Amino acid sequence: MAALPKHQRVIIALSLHILRGGVTRCSDGRVDTVEVRLALRCLLPHCRERWPLELYWDAACQDNEIGRAQGVTAAFNGIVRQLRLAGRYEEAGPS
Repeated sequence: MAALPKHQRVIIALSLHILRGGVTRCSDGRVDTVEVRLALRCLLPHCRERWPLELYWDAACQDNEIGRAQGVTAAFNGIVRQLRLAGRYEEAGPS
């Protein structure tokens, strides 16, 4: 697979940053914001399956704190897994 252009890597990284922030804040309240919706939309072409993106949005809208937190966290993990499987995301860390 060819390397992604830098702007695409930046979009993916920023989108994940927004979604990770949603995971952090979801226990305080709903996280169905415009920023989250845009981040999910930006990741759509990079994920083979749509279900984790849809699950994130559906969970972000929930009023139930526990359901929202569990759903958003599970969906975020699914999104990261989809991106890794597609070769679109690697966490930078010590080698």
